[in-house]
Amino acid sequence: MTKIKLCGLMRPEDAAACNAVRPDLAGMILSAGFRRSVTRETAKAIRKTLAGSIPAVGVFVNAQIAEITAFSERGIIQLVQLHGDEDAAYIRNLRMVCTLPIIKAYTIRTAADVQQTMRSDADIVLLDAGTGTGSSFDHTLLAGCTRPYFLAGGLTPENAAAVIAQYHPYGVDTSSGIETDGQKDIAKMRAFAAAVRQCEGTD
Repeated sequence: MTKIKLCGLMRPEDAAACNAVRPDLAGMILSAGFRRSVTRETAKAIRKTLAGSIPAVGVFVNAQIAEITAFSERGIIQLVQLHGDEDAAYIRNLRMVCTLPIIKAYTIRTAADVQQTMRSDADIVLLDAGTGTGSSFDHTLLAGCTRPYFLAGGLTPENAAAVIAQYHPYGVDTSSGIETDGQKDIAKMRAFAAAVRQCEGTD
């Protein structure tokens, strides 16, 4: 079954909405400087509200490894997502001090970008158009990725089922696609999850 990752939670209310929708993963932006960035205190409140059965993904962009362990050691996150320029050496160093599964995000513009994902030492890769842009990339490039991947970028309740049917990603990730006026919209969250599950006959 295609995994569902709802990303960019900013409030405990967003976590409560996730509890109703039951995604496989819920993400928080834990590096500063982005519209959806949250503080450690807010992240703790979100994790406290989020059902224990839903793992929280901490999204980091070129962070110091100590910043990541500050969240992982306190149980605030259960997976790490790297969304910057982190290389293989960074991932090796992170694994030395953090046992959480690692997702590495890649911006996809060319076939060469897809080939880079094939060499990644991360547990799973995420293919995106950018960092929280809400736009998609040329999905025909996905043919070059033969390892499991999360697909992100421009996914909405309206297009998720068609994309899954054509490309069969391991998982789908959305943030902008489940928002209204910059805030998470529970109706859109429900619709997105339903679209994914109905296309596989699991809802």
